[in-house]
Amino acid sequence: MARQMRPMLRLLLAAIPIGALSVAVPLVNRIEPRFLGLPFLLWWIIGWVCLTPALLWTIGRLEKRW
Repeated sequence: MARQMRPMLRLLLAAIPIGALSVAVPLVNRIEPRFLGLPFLLWWIIGWVCLTPALLWTIGRLEKRW
């Protein structure tokens, strides 16, 4: 049973950044608030671009563990 969940878990974890950068963008598309003079949407995209490699690294570590 656990062996069947592994591919699904990896796909789910890999889909999180895709969803955050494509599906959630219309929801966070706001001029205000601003951080360091940049709109929130830009910070949202920068944040997910920086978090994606960490998430993929985690998926790779889980792959090696199983």
